[in-house]
Amino acid sequence: MKQIDYTCIVCPQSCDITLVDEEGKITVSGNRCVRGENYARNEYTNPRRMITTTVSIKGSHIHMLPVISSDTVPKGMLKDCLHYLYTLQLEAPVTMGQIVVQDILGTGIDIIAARTISRSDQ
Repeated sequence: MKQIDYTCIVCPQSCDITLVDEEGKITVSGNRCVRGENYARNEYTNPRRMITTTVSIKGSHIHMLPVISSDTVPKGMLKDCLHYLYTLQLEAPVTMGQIVVQDILGTGIDIIAARTISRSDQ
């Protein structure tokens, strides 16, 4: 038997959830809604995370561009994705919503600009 305790992050209730795996039979308790149960099951079987970070950008008076992933990436690939993003240097101008990295590391997930940055002619 394996028991794992989670604090749900899906909504502001922050339920304390207990997941028990007894030889492949998974039970979840402590959740106040089905979203909490789904969260615990997904966190146990296939944890995933959104990427929100910044990427270096040149050609503007702003030097860092905030970016976000179009969907969640497998948690095991998070560090590799972040390392890749930290090595990038984009060129201004960039428009909010623009895909700046397509299919990051073969995940099928795009990295999207979270703001518009104009080019400055310095």
